Amino acid sequence: MRYLIISDIHSNLTALETALTTAEGKWEMAVCLGDLVGYGPDPNEVIDRVRSLGGVTIRGNHDKAVAGTDDIDDFNPIARAAVLWTRQQLRPENREYLKNLPKGPQTVNAFSIAHGSIYDEDEYVFSPALALDALANSPNAVTFFGHTHIQGGFTLRGKDDVQVLRAAPGAGRESFNLSIEPDTKYLLNPGSIGQSRDGDARAGFAIADLEHGKVEFWRVPYDIERVQQRMTQAGLPEPLILRLAFGR
Repeated sequence: MRYLIISDIHSNLTALETALTTAEGKWEMAVCLGDLVGYGPDPNEVIDRVRSLGGVTIRGNHDKAVAGTDDIDDFNPIARAAVLWTRQQLRPENREYLKNLPKGPQTVNAFSIAHGSIYDEDEYVFSPALALDALANSPNAVTFFGHTHIQGGFTLRGKDDVQVLRAAPGAGRESFNLSIEPDTKYLLNPGSIGQSRDGDARAGFAIADLEHGKVEFWRVPYDIERVQQRMTQAGLPEPLILRLAFGR
């Protein structure tokens, strides 16, 4: 089984459609790690598109905030403004869909999925120290997570040998192939579809074929200016508009 692993779409339909076009024919089941909404201009359209894919979707922190199942006191003013705008745009059935999304971690066949860490769906896993517990205690050899918007992840060999995994395709490349090795545990981030933060403005996703020990990390360019125009028309905060072009 080949899985399309997507995360942190953040209401960016243009990036999502570009990623899906690139991935066409390469996957059999879709898995979404949360944050369908927030920041971008297309919340209803993104939810509709993800729902059309079927598969498995878990909630992210922005999904909870927009659905009203979590408070937004910890959100910075810019993120809070985007949440409030998104709440006003959502159709009732899509608000209900977000409200009912399951919490991670979940197991999908032979791998685990989470939005943040396996212990706290809102925790950012940036460092080997934060990754160690999740790697050591995950029930499966491979766990996919999101939330950081940074493509790559961590590996664990033995009891405490945690290494940072640099898996993002470099400039001029669309994909990076990772071989899954025996006796190694993996915490892998497919990257963000709609708002990259690792210095590469392209949309990021992954395609996993764990039966054959392979995960492909992808980056594809999309029409950022088109998204920025819709964000401007919607009156979304300027910093959110500008950051798309820088991947930060």
